[in-house]
Amino acid sequence: MKYVTKVDGSLQRFDRKKVRRTLRNMGLEDDDADRIAMEIEEAVEDGVKTATVLRMIHARASAVRPAVAHRTNLRRALSLIRPMPDFEEFVRILLREHGYQVETGCILAGLCGEHEVDAIARKNGVTTFVEVKHHRSYHRMTGLDEGRIARAIVEDLQEGFVSGRCAVSIDDALIVCNTKLSDHAKRYAACRGIGHIGWDHPEEQNLKAMIQETRSYPVTIVSRVKPRIVTQLAEVGILMAKQVAYGDAAAISRAAGVPLREVLLVAERARAILEP
Repeated sequence: MKYVTKVDGSLQRFDRKKVRRTLRNMGLEDDDADRIAMEIEEAVEDGVKTATVLRMIHARASAVRPAVAHRTNLRRALSLIRPMPDFEEFVRILLREHGYQVETGCILAGLCGEHEVDAIARKNGVTTFVEVKHHRSYHRMTGLDEGRIARAIVEDLQEGFVSGRCAVSIDDALIVCNTKLSDHAKRYAACRGIGHIGWDHPEEQNLKAMIQETRSYPVTIVSRVKPRIVTQLAEVGILMAKQVAYGDAAAISRAAGVPLREVLLVAERARAILEP
């Protein structure tokens, strides 16, 4: 039995299935993913750092599927998005792709005060206010405070609607973040009925799974794209890699002020990542 050393210094059993899943998410076929996962498990030393395992995964996957060389780790790609307004808009687009009707953030009047919300999302007759949290350090946990604040806002908005101050009837809250949730945050949210979408929580509809299902990868998934270009694209509403991959390159170049050759390069790499 081998263990890996996580960023916080704790030890965790080496999970070959997790390595295999990462390889499959990079576009490798089952046979290649199985083989490489087994090779890595045999090659690593006990106590190996997770960063070392990830480098091995990337290097071996690149040898089988060259397009992997153009791809940034998804957790890192999300951390590279500007928190405001880009990650907020990214989340709104992602929710729309999963069947929500989404309004851009606004200010809602509660009974006791006004609250700026990042989005209002509607699905299956339920109206939800959405709070988006972004952390540059993707190893950081999203903790309890966000849930407590969301609970207080829901109560104030519901009371504000009854009193006539709030024009929107809010049913519940949804917190979306790019990091993992602390165990305390999960327990509180479950107890208070607050929705959470974190990096890997809940199991069936987490941020990673939602992105992979609709292939809604951010532009930052494409490695070695200059931050200036990412910003210029975002300022004209281009946040998804597939928008560049399958969009009109000339039109994107004119709108964003990005040289056409740069747009074509990003588009080529994005298609290589998106396509099997």
